[in-house]
Amino acid sequence: MTALLRLDDVSKTFSRGGLFSAQRIDAVRKVSFTIAADRPEIFTIIGESGSGKTTLARMILGMYQPTSGTLEFDGMPVATKSGPARRDFMAKVQPIFQNPFEAFNPLTRIDRFLFLTAERFGGVTRRNAETAADAALKRVGLSLAEIRGRFPHELSGGQLQRVAIARALVSNPHLIVADEPVSMVDASLRMAIVNLFASLRDEMRISIIYITHDLATAYYISDRLIIMQNGAIVEAGDGRAVLSAPQHPYSRVLRNAVLTPDSVGLFAGKPTSNHRVQDKDLR
Repeated sequence: MTALLRLDDVSKTFSRGGLFSAQRIDAVRKVSFTIAADRPEIFTIIGESGSGKTTLARMILGMYQPTSGTLEFDGMPVATKSGPARRDFMAKVQPIFQNPFEAFNPLTRIDRFLFLTAERFGGVTRRNAETAADAALKRVGLSLAEIRGRFPHELSGGQLQRVAIARALVSNPHLIVADEPVSMVDASLRMAIVNLFASLRDEMRISIIYITHDLATAYYISDRLIIMQNGAIVEAGDGRAVLSAPQHPYSRVLRNAVLTPDSVGLFAGKPTSNHRVQDKDLR
Protein backbone atom coordinates (compact mmCIF):
# COMPACT_ATOMS: atom_id res chain seq x y z
CA MET A 1 0.00 0.00 0.00
CA THR A 2 1.36 3.42 -0.98
CA ALA A 3 0.92 5.79 1.96
CA LEU A 4 -0.31 9.34 1.64
CA LEU A 5 0.34 9.85 5.36
CA ARG A 6 2.24 7.54 7.69
CA LEU A 7 2.79 7.87 11.42
CA ASP A 8 4.98 5.33 13.19
CA ASP A 9 5.32 5.61 16.99
CA VAL A 10 4.98 9.41 16.87
CA SER A 11 5.42 11.10 20.24
CA LYS A 12 5.55 14.70 21.40
CA THR A 13 6.92 15.82 24.75
CA PHE A 14 6.80 19.36 26.08
CA SER A 15 8.79 20.77 28.96
CA ARG A 16 7.60 23.50 31.25
CA GLY A 17 8.86 25.14 34.40
CA GLY A 18 12.19 26.60 35.39
CA LEU A 19 15.73 25.31 35.07
CA PHE A 20 15.55 23.27 38.27
CA SER A 21 11.90 22.30 38.16
CA ALA A 22 11.30 21.36 34.54
CA GLN A 23 8.29 19.13 34.04
CA ARG A 24 7.90 16.77 31.09
CA ILE A 25 4.46 16.53 29.54
CA ASP A 26 3.89 13.63 27.15
CA ALA A 27 1.20 15.20 24.96
CA VAL A 28 1.28 12.42 22.34
CA ARG A 29 2.61 8.93 22.99
CA LYS A 30 3.57 6.42 20.29
CA VAL A 31 0.75 7.05 17.83
CA SER A 32 0.78 5.01 14.63
CA PHE A 33 -1.58 4.91 11.65
CA THR A 34 -1.50 5.13 7.86
CA ILE A 35 -3.77 6.77 5.29
CA ALA A 36 -3.49 5.25 1.84
CA ALA A 37 -2.75 7.39 -1.21
CA ASP A 38 -5.21 5.55 -3.46
CA ARG A 39 -8.14 5.16 -1.07
CA PRO A 40 -9.54 8.48 0.20
CA GLU A 41 -11.21 8.24 3.57
CA ILE A 42 -12.46 10.17 6.56
CA PHE A 43 -10.15 9.24 9.42
CA THR A 44 -11.46 10.50 12.73
CA ILE A 45 -9.51 11.28 15.89
CA ILE A 46 -11.75 11.32 18.97
CA GLY A 47 -10.86 12.50 22.44
CA GLU A 48 -11.68 14.93 25.20
CA SER A 49 -9.77 18.16 25.77
CA GLY A 50 -6.21 17.33 26.74
CA SER A 51 -6.21 13.95 25.01
CA GLY A 52 -3.49 15.02 22.57
CA LYS A 53 -5.58 15.19 19.42
CA THR A 54 -4.83 18.84 18.61
CA THR A 55 -1.10 18.37 19.25
CA LEU A 56 -1.21 15.42 16.88
CA ALA A 57 -2.96 17.55 14.26
CA ARG A 58 -0.32 20.25 14.55
CA MET A 59 2.43 17.70 13.98
CA ILE A 60 0.65 16.42 10.87
CA LEU A 61 0.43 20.03 9.62
CA GLY A 62 4.13 20.55 10.30
CA MET A 63 3.51 23.14 13.02
CA TYR A 64 5.19 20.94 15.65
CA GLN A 65 8.09 18.55 15.16
CA PRO A 66 7.72 15.10 16.74
CA THR A 67 10.00 14.39 19.68
CA SER A 68 10.37 10.84 18.40
CA GLY A 69 8.91 8.53 15.78
CA THR A 70 8.34 8.88 12.04
CA LEU A 71 5.78 11.19 10.40
CA GLU A 72 5.82 11.14 6.59
CA PHE A 73 3.67 12.64 3.86
CA ASP A 74 4.14 11.23 0.35
CA GLY A 75 7.10 9.26 1.65
CA MET A 76 9.03 12.27 2.97
CA PRO A 77 9.39 13.43 6.59
CA VAL A 78 7.09 16.40 7.22
CA ALA A 79 9.51 18.08 9.61
CA THR A 80 12.34 18.33 7.04
CA LYS A 81 10.34 20.01 4.30
CA SER A 82 11.50 23.52 3.41
CA GLY A 83 11.52 25.90 0.45
CA PRO A 84 9.56 24.62 -2.59
CA ALA A 85 8.94 21.27 -0.87
CA ARG A 86 7.34 23.05 2.07
CA ARG A 87 5.12 25.11 -0.20
CA ASP A 88 4.05 21.98 -2.10
CA PHE A 89 3.26 20.30 1.22
CA MET A 90 1.18 23.27 2.36
CA ALA A 91 -0.80 23.13 -0.88
CA LYS A 92 -1.52 19.41 -0.51
CA VAL A 93 -2.28 19.43 3.24
CA GLN A 94 -4.77 22.10 4.25
CA PRO A 95 -6.09 22.92 7.75
CA ILE A 96 -9.57 23.88 8.92
CA PHE A 97 -9.65 25.19 12.48
CA GLN A 98 -12.30 25.25 15.18
CA ASN A 99 -12.84 29.00 15.39
CA PRO A 100 -13.16 30.62 11.95
CA PHE A 101 -12.93 34.13 13.44
CA GLU A 102 -9.40 33.34 14.61
CA ALA A 103 -8.41 31.89 11.23
CA PHE A 104 -8.78 35.16 9.31
CA ASN A 105 -7.14 38.55 9.77
CA PRO A 106 -10.03 40.84 10.77
CA LEU A 107 -8.50 43.71 8.76
CA THR A 108 -8.30 41.78 5.47
CA ARG A 109 -11.21 41.24 3.08
CA ILE A 110 -12.37 37.63 2.81
CA ASP A 111 -12.03 37.49 -0.97
CA ARG A 112 -8.38 38.56 -0.63
CA PHE A 113 -7.64 35.45 1.47
CA LEU A 114 -9.08 33.23 -1.23
CA PHE A 115 -7.26 34.97 -4.08
CA LEU A 116 -3.90 34.79 -2.30
CA THR A 117 -4.34 31.10 -1.48
CA ALA A 118 -5.33 30.31 -5.06
CA GLU A 119 -2.30 32.16 -6.43
CA ARG A 120 0.26 30.91 -3.93
CA PHE A 121 -0.83 27.31 -3.47
CA GLY A 122 -3.32 26.62 -6.27
CA GLY A 123 -0.89 27.53 -9.03
CA VAL A 124 -3.27 29.92 -10.80
CA THR A 125 -2.74 33.45 -12.12
CA ARG A 126 -4.37 36.50 -10.55
CA ARG A 127 -6.83 36.57 -13.44
CA ASN A 128 -7.88 32.96 -12.79
CA ALA A 129 -7.87 33.28 -9.00
CA GLU A 130 -11.39 34.70 -8.98
CA THR A 131 -12.69 31.75 -10.99
CA ALA A 132 -10.98 29.29 -8.64
CA ALA A 133 -12.31 31.10 -5.56
CA ASP A 134 -15.85 31.21 -6.90
CA ALA A 135 -15.78 27.50 -7.75
CA ALA A 136 -14.58 26.62 -4.23
CA LEU A 137 -17.21 28.86 -2.63
CA LYS A 138 -19.98 27.30 -4.69
CA ARG A 139 -18.78 23.92 -3.48
CA VAL A 140 -19.64 24.99 0.08
CA GLY A 141 -22.92 26.70 -0.78
CA LEU A 142 -21.70 30.28 -1.20
CA SER A 143 -20.49 32.41 -4.10
CA LEU A 144 -17.88 35.07 -4.72
CA ALA A 145 -20.64 37.64 -5.27
CA GLU A 146 -21.93 37.02 -1.72
CA ILE A 147 -18.61 37.61 0.05
CA ARG A 148 -16.78 40.00 -2.27
CA GLY A 149 -15.37 42.99 -0.42
CA ARG A 150 -16.61 41.82 2.96
CA PHE A 151 -14.56 41.51 6.15
CA PRO A 152 -14.71 38.53 8.54
CA HIS A 153 -16.92 40.32 11.09
CA GLU A 154 -19.52 40.89 8.39
CA LEU A 155 -20.18 37.16 8.04
CA SER A 156 -21.85 34.80 10.49
CA GLY A 157 -19.79 32.08 12.13
CA GLY A 158 -21.38 29.48 9.88
CA GLN A 159 -20.66 31.45 6.72
CA LEU A 160 -17.09 32.07 7.79
CA GLN A 161 -16.48 28.38 8.51
CA ARG A 162 -17.73 27.54 5.03
CA VAL A 163 -15.34 30.16 3.63
CA ALA A 164 -12.55 28.47 5.61
CA ILE A 165 -13.40 25.19 3.90
CA ALA A 166 -13.48 26.92 0.52
CA ARG A 167 -10.08 28.45 1.21
CA ALA A 168 -8.74 24.95 1.88
CA LEU A 169 -10.18 23.70 -1.41
CA VAL A 170 -8.68 26.30 -3.73
CA SER A 171 -5.23 24.66 -3.49
CA ASN A 172 -6.64 21.28 -4.64
CA PRO A 173 -5.43 19.45 -1.51
CA HIS A 174 -4.91 15.73 -1.08
CA LEU A 175 -5.52 15.87 2.67
CA ILE A 176 -7.57 18.18 4.90
CA VAL A 177 -6.95 18.30 8.64
CA ALA A 178 -10.16 19.55 10.25
CA ASP A 179 -9.77 20.28 13.97
CA GLU A 180 -13.21 20.47 15.68
CA PRO A 181 -14.73 22.12 12.56
CA VAL A 182 -18.37 21.84 13.69
CA SER A 183 -18.10 22.56 17.41
CA MET A 184 -18.95 26.26 17.05
CA VAL A 185 -21.85 26.02 14.58
CA ASP A 186 -25.50 25.13 15.05
CA ALA A 187 -27.05 21.73 14.32
CA SER A 188 -28.28 22.54 10.82
CA LEU A 189 -24.85 23.72 9.70
CA ARG A 190 -23.15 20.73 11.35
CA MET A 191 -25.30 18.60 9.08
CA ALA A 192 -24.21 20.56 6.02
CA ILE A 193 -20.50 20.43 6.90
CA VAL A 194 -20.58 16.71 7.70
CA ASN A 195 -22.28 15.98 4.38
CA LEU A 196 -19.80 18.26 2.60
CA PHE A 197 -16.85 16.29 3.99
CA ALA A 198 -18.43 13.08 2.72
CA SER A 199 -18.84 14.58 -0.75
CA LEU A 200 -15.24 15.84 -0.78
CA ARG A 201 -14.10 12.28 -0.08
CA ASP A 202 -16.42 10.68 -2.62
CA GLU A 203 -16.36 13.23 -5.44
CA MET A 204 -13.03 15.04 -5.10
CA ARG A 205 -11.16 12.08 -3.57
CA ILE A 206 -9.77 14.13 -0.71
CA SER A 207 -8.86 12.34 2.50
CA ILE A 208 -9.95 14.12 5.67
CA ILE A 209 -8.61 13.84 9.20
CA TYR A 210 -11.65 14.79 11.25
CA ILE A 211 -10.80 15.72 14.84
CA THR A 212 -13.72 15.86 17.21
CA HIS A 213 -15.29 15.01 20.54
CA ASP A 214 -18.71 14.80 18.84
CA LEU A 215 -19.49 11.08 18.64
CA ALA A 216 -22.73 11.59 16.69
CA THR A 217 -21.05 13.14 13.65
CA ALA A 218 -18.07 10.79 14.02
CA TYR A 219 -20.39 7.78 13.82
CA TYR A 220 -21.97 8.89 10.57
CA ILE A 221 -18.92 9.94 8.56
CA SER A 222 -15.92 8.00 9.90
CA ASP A 223 -14.45 5.29 7.73
CA ARG A 224 -11.89 4.55 10.44
CA LEU A 225 -11.19 6.19 13.76
CA ILE A 226 -8.91 6.24 16.74
CA ILE A 227 -9.87 7.17 20.28
CA MET A 228 -7.18 8.96 22.30
CA GLN A 229 -6.72 9.27 26.04
CA ASN A 230 -3.75 10.95 27.72
CA GLY A 231 -1.90 11.20 24.42
CA ALA A 232 -2.18 7.54 23.44
CA ILE A 233 -4.52 5.51 21.23
CA VAL A 234 -6.77 3.32 23.38
CA GLU A 235 -9.00 1.98 20.59
CA ALA A 236 -8.95 1.96 16.80
CA GLY A 237 -10.91 0.45 13.96
CA ASP A 238 -13.95 0.83 11.71
CA GLY A 239 -15.85 3.91 12.79
CA ARG A 240 -19.31 2.43 13.16
CA ALA A 241 -18.06 -0.83 14.64
CA VAL A 242 -16.05 0.92 17.36
CA LEU A 243 -18.81 3.33 18.33
CA SER A 244 -21.52 0.67 18.18
CA ALA A 245 -19.64 -1.70 20.48
CA PRO A 246 -16.62 0.00 22.10
CA GLN A 247 -14.22 -2.35 23.86
CA HIS A 248 -12.01 -0.05 25.91
CA PRO A 249 -13.47 1.32 29.18
CA TYR A 250 -12.65 4.90 28.19
CA SER A 251 -14.38 4.45 24.83
CA ARG A 252 -17.47 3.16 26.61
CA VAL A 253 -17.43 6.16 28.95
CA LEU A 254 -17.36 8.55 25.99
CA ARG A 255 -20.18 6.70 24.24
CA ASN A 256 -22.36 6.45 27.35
CA ALA A 257 -21.89 10.15 28.00
CA VAL A 258 -23.87 11.02 24.85
CA LEU A 259 -26.61 8.42 25.28
CA THR A 260 -30.01 9.83 26.17
CA PRO A 261 -33.51 8.37 25.80
CA ASP A 262 -33.71 10.15 22.43
CA SER A 263 -30.37 8.88 21.16
CA VAL A 264 -30.43 5.22 22.19
CA GLY A 265 -30.83 4.17 18.55
CA LEU A 266 -28.18 6.53 17.24
CA PHE A 267 -25.35 3.97 17.30
CA ALA A 268 -27.54 0.99 16.51
CA GLY A 269 -28.39 1.87 12.92
CA LYS A 270 -26.47 0.72 9.89
CA PRO A 271 -26.34 3.68 7.50
CA THR A 272 -25.09 2.93 4.02
CA SER A 273 -21.84 4.32 2.65
CA ASN A 274 -23.72 7.10 0.86
CA HIS A 275 -25.79 7.99 3.93
CA ARG A 276 -26.19 11.71 4.49
CA VAL A 277 -26.88 12.99 7.97
CA GLN A 278 -30.22 14.59 8.64
CA ASP A 279 -30.71 17.50 11.01
CA LYS A 280 -32.66 15.36 13.48
CA ASP A 281 -29.72 12.95 13.78
CA LEU A 282 -27.46 15.64 15.24
CA ARG A 283 -29.78 17.20 17.78
